[in-house]
Order: sequence, then C-alpha cells, then structure tokens
Amino acid sequence: MEAQEVHRGRLIDHIQLVVKDLPASRKFYTAVFAALEIPVGGTADDYFWVDELFVSAQDSETAQGHLTGRHHLAFQARDRAMVDAFHRAALEGGGKDNGAPGERPYHPGYYAAFVIDPDGNNIEAVFHGESRRSAPSVHITW
Repeated sequence: MEAQEVHRGRLIDHIQLVVKDLPASRKFYTAVFAALEIPVGGTADDYFWVDELFVSAQDSETAQGHLTGRHHLAFQARDRAMVDAFHRAALEGGGKDNGAPGERPYHPGYYAAFVIDPDGNNIEAVFHGESRRSAPSVHITW
C-alpha cells in the first residue's frame, strides 16, 4: 500500500495516540501490524501512521505537547490464527500480556487477545467468527 492509498471501514476517520517514547511505540506497532498484515506508513521523526491510526511524539506539532492518556483500541483480525500471531508479535515487540488469545463471552465466536502497549494502552485483536463481508474494506485512492 502506498502513502496516497487507504482502506476505510466505518465510523472512525482517524485516531491519534500521542506517546512518550516514539521509537518504542514504532517497534511495538510495526510488530503488531505486520502480524495483522497491515502496512505501516509515515517516515517522519515525530510520527507514523497505519490507516486510521496516527502515532505521534509528544513534541510533534499536532500533539501540542500533551500525551493522549490510556485508551482501548481493537483491531480486526481475519481469523483466529491472526489473533494468535498478533499476540505473539505484540509481546515480542515490547507489549505486555493483558489477556491471552481465546474466546470471550461478548458474543458467540468472539475470539480475541489483549496486550498493553508501551504507553499503557489496552490493544486488542479480535476475530468475530465466520461471516461474509460485501468487501474487505473501502478502497480510496487520490
């Protein structure tokens, strides 16, 4: 995927996390998104981005000097194996376990794993079970 191409889902246009240690976050999210087969974009010293997620250093112009705090973000996985790969990659990338891969009681087929990123955010990968989509994503090019 090139810098002028994105895949959009629904509702969220973008999320910005402002982090205290950008290199640690870059290592973590690069590992996580490699497991989820989503390319990381942006090569600036003070930020990087992945589709709708922007991760910035505290001293970047867009951060205005403020950390964002703790959040829960859940990323979609294609299948259970991808959730498992996400969990392994997140731990290898500097994350801390916050719930090993497994079924959750939220609805039948909800299979997820949770990790804490370097800034204390609760990051999840989830597979909602077998389903059919009209398209894998909305493909936008400029």
